[in-house]
Amino acid sequence: MKNVAILAGVAALIAVLIIASLSLFTVQQTEQALVLRFGEPVSGRGLITDPGLHMKIPFIENVVYLDNRILDLEAPKQEVLASDNTRIEVDSFLRYRIVDPLKFYQTVGSIQRANSQLGFILNSAVRRVLGEANLTQIVRDDRAALMLKIRAQVNQEGSRLGIVATDVRIRRADLPKQISEKVFSRMQTERAREAAEFRAQGSEQAQTITAKADRDVVVLRGDAQRKADQTRGEGDAERNRIFAEAYGKDPDFFAFYRSMQAYETGLKGNDTRMVLSPKSDFFRFFGTPSGQGAKTAGSSAGAPAGAQ
Repeated sequence: MKNVAILAGVAALIAVLIIASLSLFTVQQTEQALVLRFGEPVSGRGLITDPGLHMKIPFIENVVYLDNRILDLEAPKQEVLASDNTRIEVDSFLRYRIVDPLKFYQTVGSIQRANSQLGFILNSAVRRVLGEANLTQIVRDDRAALMLKIRAQVNQEGSRLGIVATDVRIRRADLPKQISEKVFSRMQTERAREAAEFRAQGSEQAQTITAKADRDVVVLRGDAQRKADQTRGEGDAERNRIFAEAYGKDPDFFAFYRSMQAYETGLKGNDTRMVLSPKSDFFRFFGTPSGQGAKTAGSSAGAPAGAQ
């Protein structure tokens, strides 16, 4: 009997522990819980948002956990026709929160089904909003305003699901690959044409500048040559004037000086050979330094000049 009482006590304790475990549940900080009784929310304590340990009636009530964090939804890439008949491939995503857990549970029941319906809602809103804008507005000018408009339409349709969209983003908005290649090819051709035009203009300007520089060089050289010839002519005239003045002052010395210059010019080197008569007027100062006995000074002055 004693053993039977012990076994009964152990069984009762185990039953109490099982009932207690079934009566208690824990809500995490990242969760919110719905307490349902036969599928219907319990009045007064159907929604639990405070984290911690809570109680329920076992076998009658059950708990459904829902995430209270911001959830992400990646929409598949889709092709949109803009208002200017430009086809655009749009990649977008959505962030949302569950603000009405009971409505969320009653309409969709799970995150997976909610994502499926929100995906259709987001794609429809993207097509409607972007279909009213042109390519420039979508890509550059009004992108932020368009995303706000898409979020407003998603919230309008998503309110029946018990969710609210906190952010909608257009990650990329590109032309389809075939169109992008055609546009790139056209842009490449246009840039090549502009480059060729710029090169032609540059070559024309270079030739103009070169021709002007060559013309300026010719003019400068001509002026310099003219001034040089003028200066040289003035120098020659001054030299002739000085020679004439020196000749007029002392013809004999001038003839001697001119002969010495002729000797210096004509007798250079170690193998100088000259076929002249010893009585030539060229050698008249070899016999006597005064040049006496040869031709007159006037005739001798001309000979060295010819020899030089």
